[in-house]
Amino acid sequence: MSTPFGPGNGPVVYPEYPQSGQPSYPPLGPTADVPPAPAAKRSGSNTAVKVVGLLAGAGIIAVSAGVIGGATGYVIAREQLPAASSSITAEQAVALPSTVPGSISAIAAKVQPSVVQLNVTGGQESGTGSGFIISSDGYIVTNNHVAGVAAQGGSIEVAFSDGSTAQGKLVGANADYDIAVVKVDKTGLPALTLGDSSALAVGDSVIAIGSPLGLSGTVTTGIVSALNRPVTAGGAETGTTSYIDAIQTDAAINPGNSGGPLLDGNGNVIGVNSAIATMGSDGTSQTGSIGLGFAIPIDTAKRVADEIVKTGSASTPVIGVSLDQQYDGPGARVAEVTAGSGAEAAGLQPGDVITKVDGQVMSDSTQVIVSIRAKAPGDSVTLTIERNGSTQDVPVTLKASSS
Repeated sequence: MSTPFGPGNGPVVYPEYPQSGQPSYPPLGPTADVPPAPAAKRSGSNTAVKVVGLLAGAGIIAVSAGVIGGATGYVIAREQLPAASSSITAEQAVALPSTVPGSISAIAAKVQPSVVQLNVTGGQESGTGSGFIISSDGYIVTNNHVAGVAAQGGSIEVAFSDGSTAQGKLVGANADYDIAVVKVDKTGLPALTLGDSSALAVGDSVIAIGSPLGLSGTVTTGIVSALNRPVTAGGAETGTTSYIDAIQTDAAINPGNSGGPLLDGNGNVIGVNSAIATMGSDGTSQTGSIGLGFAIPIDTAKRVADEIVKTGSASTPVIGVSLDQQYDGPGARVAEVTAGSGAEAAGLQPGDVITKVDGQVMSDSTQVIVSIRAKAPGDSVTLTIERNGSTQDVPVTLKASSS
C-alpha cells in the first residue's frame, strides 16, 4: 500500500464539526488511535489531528499524566523592567507608566487590535476561530480548517477588538498547509509585523493571542519548546491531511485559538497557531491545553498566504514519489516514482530508502513529507538514499502540486 507524495491521506479518525447554535468548539471528539502517543487536535475546530515522529526514532511524545500546561504567568525574559529602587516617592510612583515598554502587557495592547475572531458557517457546519490582519486593506490570515468550510456556500463574520464586525470573503486556502486568507472590505486596518521563524531557538519567549472557546482577545505566554516537530492534521470534510513542520510551544492554546498569531518577544508574528495535543487517545479527557501546542512557522505561512492573495490558490512542493506506508523505518521507502517528476529526473527508483533530507536524518515517511513541505516549488533538496546496500546523495528539484 502506498500513499501519493503530495496531499496526504493518513489514517486519522475525525469527530463531527460543531453544529449551529452550539457553544463555540465544545470538547473535541474521537481522535486517531495511536497509543501511547497523545492525540493532537486542531485548536480551532473539532477536526482531529495526530502527532507523528516527534522524537527521532521514537515516533511518539512522552507525556507525564500529571502534567498540565504551566505557561500561565510566565514572564518574558526579554522584558525591559524599571530598575529596582527603595526610594521611589509617591509622586514618582504616580508618574510610572501603566505598561512598561517591551512588557507582555505592552505587546498585547499593541497587537490585540490586529487579532480578530472569525465566526464561520458552511454547509451544515459552524464554529469559531481566530485570525490576524496582514495588510491595512483587509487581508487576514487564518487556518484552512477554520475558514475553509465557508467555500461551501457559507459565511464569515469577522469580529474586531473594538467590538465592530464585518463580513469576510474567503480569498483562497491551501489544505496541505492548513492556511487560508480572508478579506474584509475595510481600509486603514492595523497590520501585524511578520517575523523570521528561521531565527527561532528553543527557549525563546512567545505570546499567543486568539479566541479560545470563543473568549476573544485572550493572551497566553510561554516559550518555544521545540522546533521542526512533524505534525499531521486531517479534515474529514476535505479528506486532506496537512503536514506541518511545527513550532512546539507550552503557551496555553485551546480550541478557538486556531489561526491566531504566535508572537515573539518583540510582538512580531513567528507562527500561526494550529493544533494541540491531548492526553486521552479517545478524546474524552484532557481536551484543553496541556502545554503541547503547535504552530505553522510564519516563513511557510507567509509564502502560502502571499500566493493565495496574488492568485487565489497556493502550490505545494513535491518530489514526485509515493512512499510505502508499510515500511516502519528508519527513513522512508519509495514505492513508486511519478513520471515527469523531479524524482524521476534525479534517477530515484522504487525500493530506494530516503534516510536524510538536506543532511537531516529522517525517522519515517511523515518526517520526509514535512521536510519537503517546508520548502517551495523550484527549490532543490539533497536526498540521501540507500540502494542495494550503498548510500548516495541525490539532488532533486521540487515541482508544484496545486491545491
